[in-house]
Order: sequence, then structure tokens, then C-alpha cells
Amino acid sequence: MQEILDRILVDIQPYFGMGEVADYIPELAKVNPKSFAMTVETIDGKSYSCGEFDQKFSIQSISKVFVLSMAMELLQDQLWERVGREPSGTAFNSLVQLETEQGIPRNPFINAGALVTTDTIIQHFSNPYKEILSFVQNLSQNFDIQFDKRVALSEFQNSDRNSALAHFMKSFGNIESDPMTLLDVYFHHCSIAMTTQDLAKSFLFLANGGVNPPTGESIVSKLKAKRVNSLMLTSGLYDNVGDFAYRVGLPAKSGVGGGIVAVLPGEFSVAVWSPELNLSGNSLVGTKALELFTSYTEKSIF
Repeated sequence: MQEILDRILVDIQPYFGMGEVADYIPELAKVNPKSFAMTVETIDGKSYSCGEFDQKFSIQSISKVFVLSMAMELLQDQLWERVGREPSGTAFNSLVQLETEQGIPRNPFINAGALVTTDTIIQHFSNPYKEILSFVQNLSQNFDIQFDKRVALSEFQNSDRNSALAHFMKSFGNIESDPMTLLDVYFHHCSIAMTTQDLAKSFLFLANGGVNPPTGESIVSKLKAKRVNSLMLTSGLYDNVGDFAYRVGLPAKSGVGGGIVAVLPGEFSVAVWSPELNLSGNSLVGTKALELFTSYTEKSIF
């Protein structure tokens, strides 16, 4: 496995410079676009990495998987009365479908859907910031993981589109919290800073039937783990999800910070980070690295 990662590190070099860093969030624009890291964590405790795997980065929309997992435990099937389970076919921050679909987002991984799942956390906990952060720290077993407050502030100062989403859904009665409070919690969990090692470890529960291998703790049921994985496969890469499934063949979730994390149920999780994005907002080099990974290992769900 280590030889494969080292090979990928060489083979992805020609792809640098083909994408663009997310400059609509000023703090993210400051990241070195040539950065790259990749980590594989197996459910039996093995770890393999290459590149800048000890460098923290803002996970952005990858945090939506954590919040969804929490919301599914809190609301069970009632959650699906407020958010759908279908691919959107539109950009992650689009308002287009909300008007015709009565304020119900297509899935939990577009921004509108994640605002709904975040709203459920706020309604159930007096300190949603602490609950979300503790959930992530426990999964990764790294209790030094924190919010990147500069990134969170930068997002809040450039939040016109997300603010519109929150207010629009509230007009349909699908948001219960104060929109400004909701946006603050949402931007904070998107700002969480992790390494690829942290990120891969934190997704092991989805590769292991809902059980976190380092602790043996059941995070979600086996059925819920299957359903989260299915949603990642169909909606985790926004309007690029079909091409990603075609090229990589793993359930995955991306973030505009350049991270992508994927799982092969029963075997491993793999996280990659490279800040240059393709037109859909997914890491261009990271996608190629994962395509090479499943090709070289011959491991995917297909």
C-alpha cells in the first residue's frame, strides 16, 4: 500500500496547475495550491500516508457528513421530511430547486441540505459548537482538533448566498433557528481543521458498519452507515458525482478546501487533500489521485 501511495505522489505531478483554489473565501485563497497529502487508514489499524499528511486544512463541506450522522441519530426517519435523498444536478450553493420544491433541499450535502441538518443540531443542544466538535474529535481520537476561526469569519463575511438559502428555507418553515445563528454554527463546522490522517480515521466508522475501530464504540447503526455511504455515492461530489463514481468508484465527500475522503466498506477509508479545484468545486488533483488509487489497488465498490 505504501508503494502505491508513493507511486501516486509521482504520477499526479503533471496535474498541478490545472485547477483553481477557492478564492471566494479569502482565507482559503491563501493556501499553497501545490500542497498534496494522502492517507489510507484500514479498519484493522494500519496507516499509510504520503505528501504533507501532517498539514491541517479546512475540511469545509466534508463536515456535512458528521452533522448528517448526528442528525440521523437525533431525528431518525423524521429527518427525511425536511431534506431529500436525491442528487441535485445543480451547484452546491444553488437556490434554483428550493422555490419549486417548497423549501425542501434535494439532499443533505448541498449547502441548503446541510443548513437543515445543522438546524436540527441547534434545536437539540444548548451548545451545538461543542457537540459537533466533540463528535469529530472522538471519531478521529485527536482531541486537539479545533475550528479555524479565521476561516469561519471569512465565510461569514462572504455569506450572501448561504444567507439567502437560510432565509428562503425559513420562509417555508423548514428552518427553526435564527438564520444568523444557524449560519455561524454552519460556518464553524465547515471551518474545522484536520490532517488527512485525522480525516481518514474519522471516517473509519462508515467503513466498519457504524462502529469506530479505535474505540469499539457504535457511532451509528449498520443500516445508517450504509445509508450515509449511499448518499455520499449519489450526492457527495455535487454535480460532479456521476463522473467521480465512474472514475473512482467509492462513496466519498469533498470540500472546497481541497479535501476528499472516501470509504470502501469492510476495508478502509482514504483521505486526500490538494487545494486546486475543478469547475464543480472538487479537488482536481485529489480526484485524479483517488482514480489512480482504485486503479492501482483494483479496489472499489464496483
